Amino acid sequence: MEKPNSSTSSLIRTKSDQFVETMAAALAAMKSPVSSGEVAASAVGGGGPEGSSSFHSRKSSRGLASASPGRSSGHIGKNTHIRKSRSAQMKFDVDDLSSSAALSRASSASLGFSFSFTGFTVPPDEIADMKPYSDEDIPEDLEAGMQKTKLHTEPTLPIYLKFTDVTYKVVLKGIRTTLDKEILNGITGSIDPGEVLALMGPSGSGKTSLLSLLGGRIREPTIGGSITYNDQPYSKYLKSRIGFVTQDDVLFPHLTVKETLSYAARLRLPRTLTKQEKDQRAIDVICELGLERCQDTMIGGSFVRGVSGGERKRVCIGNEIIINPSLLFLDEPTSGLDSTTALRIVKTLHDIAEAGKTVITTIHQPSSRLFPKFDKLILLGKGSLLYFGKASEAMLYFASIGCSPLIAMNPAEFMLDLANGNVTDISVPSELEDRVQIENSEAERKSEKPAPALVHEYLVEAYETRVVENEKKKLRSPTPIDEEIKSKVCTTKREWGASWCGQYSILFWRGLKERRHDYFSCLRITQVLATATILGLLWWKSGSNNPEKLQDQAGLLFFISVFWGFFPVFTAIFTFPQERAMLSKERAADMYRLSAYFVARTTSDLPLDLILPVLFLLVVYFMAGLRMNVGSFFLTVVTVFLCIIAAQGLGLAIGATLMDLKKATTLASVTVMTFMLAGGYFVKNVPVFISWLRYLSFNYHTYKLLLKVQYEHISHSIDGVKIVDGYEEVGVLLAMVVGYRLLAYLSLRRMELR
Repeated sequence: MEKPNSSTSSLIRTKSDQFVETMAAALAAMKSPVSSGEVAASAVGGGGPEGSSSFHSRKSSRGLASASPGRSSGHIGKNTHIRKSRSAQMKFDVDDLSSSAALSRASSASLGFSFSFTGFTVPPDEIADMKPYSDEDIPEDLEAGMQKTKLHTEPTLPIYLKFTDVTYKVVLKGIRTTLDKEILNGITGSIDPGEVLALMGPSGSGKTSLLSLLGGRIREPTIGGSITYNDQPYSKYLKSRIGFVTQDDVLFPHLTVKETLSYAARLRLPRTLTKQEKDQRAIDVICELGLERCQDTMIGGSFVRGVSGGERKRVCIGNEIIINPSLLFLDEPTSGLDSTTALRIVKTLHDIAEAGKTVITTIHQPSSRLFPKFDKLILLGKGSLLYFGKASEAMLYFASIGCSPLIAMNPAEFMLDLANGNVTDISVPSELEDRVQIENSEAERKSEKPAPALVHEYLVEAYETRVVENEKKKLRSPTPIDEEIKSKVCTTKREWGASWCGQYSILFWRGLKERRHDYFSCLRITQVLATATILGLLWWKSGSNNPEKLQDQAGLLFFISVFWGFFPVFTAIFTFPQERAMLSKERAADMYRLSAYFVARTTSDLPLDLILPVLFLLVVYFMAGLRMNVGSFFLTVVTVFLCIIAAQGLGLAIGATLMDLKKATTLASVTVMTFMLAGGYFVKNVPVFISWLRYLSFNYHTYKLLLKVQYEHISHSIDGVKIVDGYEEVGVLLAMVVGYRLLAYLSLRRMELR
């Protein structure tokens, strides 16, 4: 190298020679017993404490670089430093750097010297706190817009989950025959607190079924094997210790993120916490999951604009981790997300597991960056176990049985190909090749590829002969925890997050906030007001004290009874079928009693149901010239309101009984049409054998009450209908209000038990 003349060049060369000497000392230290941490510390701090690490995270590296004086000394000095460092590195013998450990230590020493060269000295206590640099460090949650914070909660009860020889089959009933279909066949495994277990396999391999079995969501006599939680069997009291995130994001679209998590906290957290403490827990979860930016945004749905897919999934996770569960189950949490968002979700799961929770998730096809994040892996194929163990050792296991990728391949893609029986670009063991020669057809011999069934059979046999017995021996040993902790898994008392009245109040206000958007939509208001205006114009000032001229106005009263009987029925039909997924999800988590939900769900509609009829009658009543009396107007409103809640009860009962919108709509159409025809306006002389039908019609009783309110001072009979005191009609309508809702409640209870 040519010797520079200037003092600046001499200084640079001196530093370059010092760099070479430091690196040579580092290589000598590699060959000696001295730890790499001591070399790094001496290179950086000039005699710092032993064991200090010179590795830096991305965030700390940026901070150090910005604070370094060398960053502001101009481009020439900076470039010269980089060029000299690279030329010095070229002088090292390649043989000395053959091992990965040597490369790591050399880079450590190089990094430490580069900081001392720029004139920046790192304090020894800060060196010890620095973490290894990683490309996967994400200092900022790009989707949420700010740094996530850790949630500090009370200690989590550790739960060791073990399952041995788990089998599950479903019974398929045909017209003539009954077939038993095997879903799972002898699945064995375990997972400890602080670990993340991934259930992987092709579509239809039984991942979701196994997850539901482990989470206690399937309790049927067709289940075999043993599933224990701290060596205890499953009981319904474990629901408060388990969080279960379904594949579909079941959330209310018109609630904001903050409202969704706040209501979940109030319903699920213990009664010992106040409302303010529960709301604070919801805010803590929002901060932990990086949802601050969208906390006041609606969740959204098919017809409502809301948060993004990744944020929606994190809200679902927040709904479950808000109770600090010991076990967290997730069904396809990365489904439909891009690789970066999926990686962020899985990193969130790792943060959750680090708090002592046991995390189990199904995943279809993780990316190459995602796969190493799992601690344990279960690979399923056609309901059979192909691999269980550490995810990092999966490739070594398959290589040991003769299956290795022939090209560079994502480990997840390689294992899914094997599970599907596809051995393209995969080496085949000689044992499997022999089977191909014996069993395959002539066409398959030409392709020289074993059939998928043969590959599956070979993988199942290989796992059963090499691994299964050892795993079962480990599972037979008792869980290494105290008996007191084991006993806490199965408590004898069912704990609710709130009292019955508290559950009712929370669900009432949640339902009111959720459905106010539907009730007061522009289309619905326009529909009601337009109908009222047309009726007012058609019956303009039709009132008269002459009974003979009141027949036209009686037709208006009958139409009012029909309209406000038809409208609520077809609105209420959709209530329970549309909320079935939400009800099943929240009841499976023991968030509230079914009775509290039902009463809150039916009563939260009443304030909303009263507003539109009042607007309707304000238009029709005065345009048509009905009885101008304050008492008559309010009695008319009360009569219409009774008709509405009776008709609404019929719709709730039909929807809850059938739980199928097509069937429910068909049955409701026939029922409403029958009640309308038997309402006493179209047919006066009904045959005796079917005359009882009119007494089941809420239209008939409403029509008679409206006639009484309007014309009791004029005549005792209008259009062939006798005007009576009305107590019987009120009693029948009230009985319908209660009876139809009781039928709906019993139908929901039957659905839950089934």
